[in-house]
Amino acid sequence: MELFFYEFDSTKNILSEGGEVFYYGKIIPFEKANFYHETLLKTIEWKNDIANIFGKQIITKRKVAWYGDEPFDYTYSNNTKKALPWTKELRELKAIIEMETGETYNSCLLNLYHNGSEGMAWHSDGEKELKENGAIASMSFGAERKFAFKHKKTKQTVYLNLEQGSLLVMKGECQKHWLHRLPPTKKGFGVRINLTFRTIVLKD
Repeated sequence: MELFFYEFDSTKNILSEGGEVFYYGKIIPFEKANFYHETLLKTIEWKNDIANIFGKQIITKRKVAWYGDEPFDYTYSNNTKKALPWTKELRELKAIIEMETGETYNSCLLNLYHNGSEGMAWHSDGEKELKENGAIASMSFGAERKFAFKHKKTKQTVYLNLEQGSLLVMKGECQKHWLHRLPPTKKGFGVRINLTFRTIVLKD
């Protein structure tokens, strides 16, 4: 079954079972969102990502960056990144999101999509470094794109559009029971920046 989520209420869980996802809509005013979009394009140390697909390393067109409170290591797709120190703008956005969500975060993974042809395959953020069932706050700047969730067992799918300056929060057992992705599209979408604030847990 497919569901498309049009309206938003930040207190309403958009998943039917097994996890929590809340869409806050636009929390950054349009002009300020444009400022962050342009500034992040210029000040973030963007690098092409490396993905392992069927045992082969692929250099993606999509670019990424990893920032945090400390030089945390973060490993996904058999590739380890070391966090860079926060920029001024990332600190500002972290504070805004923490106020909105009532959660705290110590790191941020950023993705830069140059156009609609660049996307993200089905996956869940279940890396061992992350806080178990911790909140992941996803903020979008630039082109509006469709985002999707799919239940791992029932295959139910939920779609919503992520707007410029909007906030989406995944928490609870969402990563355990659901996959998510950013579908590529042939439509002429422009540049999109996605910030996912998360919590790394240091092991003794």
